[in-house]
Amino acid sequence: MALLADSLSRVKPSATIVMTQKARELKAQGVDVISLSVGEPDFATPDHIKQAGIDAINRNETRYPPVSGIPALREAIVRKFQRENGLDYRVSQTIVATGGKHIIYNALLTTLNPGDEVVISRPYWVSYPEIVALCGGKPVFVETDMAHGFKLQAEALERVLTPKTKWIILNSPSNPSGAAYTRAEMKAITDVLVRHPRVHVLTDDIYEHLTYGDFDFVTPAQVEPELINRTVTMNGVSKAYAMTGWRIGYAAGPEPIIKAMDFVQGQQTSGATTISQWAAVAALDGPQDHLVAFKKAFESRRDLVVSMLNQARGLTCATPEGAFYVFPSCAELIGKRTEGGTVIETDQDFVTELLKAEGVAAVHGSAFGLGPNLRISYATSNALLEQACTRIQRFCASLR
Repeated sequence: MALLADSLSRVKPSATIVMTQKARELKAQGVDVISLSVGEPDFATPDHIKQAGIDAINRNETRYPPVSGIPALREAIVRKFQRENGLDYRVSQTIVATGGKHIIYNALLTTLNPGDEVVISRPYWVSYPEIVALCGGKPVFVETDMAHGFKLQAEALERVLTPKTKWIILNSPSNPSGAAYTRAEMKAITDVLVRHPRVHVLTDDIYEHLTYGDFDFVTPAQVEPELINRTVTMNGVSKAYAMTGWRIGYAAGPEPIIKAMDFVQGQQTSGATTISQWAAVAALDGPQDHLVAFKKAFESRRDLVVSMLNQARGLTCATPEGAFYVFPSCAELIGKRTEGGTVIETDQDFVTELLKAEGVAAVHGSAFGLGPNLRISYATSNALLEQACTRIQRFCASLR
């Protein structure tokens, strides 16, 4: 009798974690590696947020929390959605979890039955289809392309919706492409969803505050209020507040779904860490000045990386609206050979040989459902990015 569950056979390991671990192992062996594979800001958590965590410890806020989150944080979440997105929720419509991934998992776990379909556009964050599969659902993919900025088109969405469609997952700005939907682009999507009242929306807004220039972020229920009663809006403090290790995600949505998420969370984690929750209150309610500095730095890095990658032979890189990733195409280099004679047959070959030859870790685009591309994170210093891009240019030039 097999010990492990059959469901594990439907799930692949996270390519981002695999590549990041490979880069760590090489570094530990003394190899000069620049890792551009991990989606983590290199900034420190702002001081007032760290102090709130310290204060919570000193107040002995170290007991079990309410499963759905401490009241102060759930109230801060209500204020955040109203203040920044024009969305009015009751505290009972909010929930806190151990990261945004936990929110997504519980939303799908509590709603999917075998055969239920979840629409996901390519390229997608690596965990979306795997979570759907773990929860017994069926991911249904919609293609996008660089010509349309890697954004889902309304006509393509309409074609894949069926009576079995239960959810669509939207992510703007996107991991891995950095693409973000304008109000008009989002309205075209929500217009389709209004015509299909059985479909629910799970929107991943974790990169909301990381958009550049004069781009105006919008979220689906904000653009189309008719969708608010079938939308779970997920967010968190990891990216905008440099709090990846604090592990706090949150959401608001229809009360029956939130209550079901609370129910299963009570049997999983019994709630997120109290100390981190108090720090998250300070993040949402406190000064937001650091965001100006974060965005300025990320925008400068984006422009540097896009420019240098477009100077690399055989790479084509679009300029994303947000997040801290670029998703260049390496299609022109497929079929080329390395100096050692290895044929680059796939984008996975490309990133494998790049790491071997130049010590630059990136993630192959096919892991995100779309290739031949690669995802590069620019959440590191300009100096390291310039060095990494120089190595990428050299590697591309070496291919024959």
